[in-house]
Amino acid sequence: MKRLVVLGGGESGIGTALLGKQKGYDVFVSDKGEIKEKYKNVLLENEIEWEEKQHTESKVLSADVVMKSPGIPDKVALVQELLNKEIPVISEIEFAAQFTNATIVGITGSNGKTTTTLLTYHLLKDEINVGVAGNIGDSFAEQVVAGDYDNYVLELSSFQLDGIKNFKPHIAVITNISEDHLDRYEYKYDNYIASKFRITKNQTAEDYLIYDADDEEIEKYLNSHEVKATLIPFSLTKKIKQGVCLDNDNIKLTINKEIITMPIKNLALEGKHNVKNAMASAAVANLLKIRKATIRESLSNFQGVEHRLERVLKIQNVQYINDSKATNINAVFYALDSMQSPTVWIVGGVDKGNDYTELLSLVNEKVKAIICLGKDNEKIKNVFHNTVETLVETESINEAVKMAYKLAEKGDNVLLSPACASFDLFDNYEDRGRQFKAAIRNL
Repeated sequence: MKRLVVLGGGESGIGTALLGKQKGYDVFVSDKGEIKEKYKNVLLENEIEWEEKQHTESKVLSADVVMKSPGIPDKVALVQELLNKEIPVISEIEFAAQFTNATIVGITGSNGKTTTTLLTYHLLKDEINVGVAGNIGDSFAEQVVAGDYDNYVLELSSFQLDGIKNFKPHIAVITNISEDHLDRYEYKYDNYIASKFRITKNQTAEDYLIYDADDEEIEKYLNSHEVKATLIPFSLTKKIKQGVCLDNDNIKLTINKEIITMPIKNLALEGKHNVKNAMASAAVANLLKIRKATIRESLSNFQGVEHRLERVLKIQNVQYINDSKATNINAVFYALDSMQSPTVWIVGGVDKGNDYTELLSLVNEKVKAIICLGKDNEKIKNVFHNTVETLVETESINEAVKMAYKLAEKGDNVLLSPACASFDLFDNYEDRGRQFKAAIRNL
């Protein structure tokens, strides 16, 4: 009996453990932290051995294969030891994919992954049998256990792609690439870019890569590396014969001689970045033979994603917007770019190597006041102290929202778009977004 060790007892870890057990592995789950009560109950019910608050080396190193949670860096000593012993260390996506014959759509990118994944799922779900997983909802492995779906749309982070060997999506999407998580890639941008392109590693000419042709890094990589998949570009600026582009104020999709057009004004989501997300999703839907009418209708009635430019409330004619999911500079660029009124910007948290100077011209144009929310705001203050009249520091979300309430005037926006990870003051970006919404409702 093969031994599967699962490092990390979160959503992906528990799903992998259940799938491993179903497939006849001897399964052991080990978590350095505490395992949530609901997950412990699943392990106990299924008679799967587990430990928490430690990794017992003898039990971990006896593995035939190890599934590592995406949150654990490769440079951790235990992972290095596994690799030295030539024990395969893979991601949940790699483990689960070998047990399904479903058609897989894999979506990665620095920004727009979640929106594009949920929008794609929305376009597909009325016509084909499809599940959505990856960084969203129930784990991919757990859905493979149930075996209910013939198709999957997976949101994939670079960390998940780092742990693949044979994983091959039939359709891959790269929404864009900008500097993010460089702390995990030896602060080398090229390493991070290569990680994103691992999504294409096992693809053949029968598979597809849908990508942003306006993105310099993507274009540069494609010009210097061989990608075997059939390329489907999308662009806001270029005219494209095979792919998706703008034709006046319409999205125009041309794939395999089929043409679909749709006015931008009919899209449910606002902003240039969302036109791109719609282009990518429409291309996937077209390749999977979804009807034109369904594609148009679904693009016009999609509800959007929590914590991504989510309009929370209007108070005294000030619009409060939750963009807690914006954990890097590029995401904030999109957010500020889409602001049509003077904006009070709440920013800060755990910096991941941000270059805030990229935002200077937008901040100059759109932002009337900056509220720092984090334990260390020096970098933000140094870049923007001459750009805005008002820059204040706060230590809690309630304090930040009360300060925004004082600074904002009729017709303004208050935008939480942090550009940073949330771990200094919050559990994660969802927790930060929910606390922000609760603080607004308490005003």
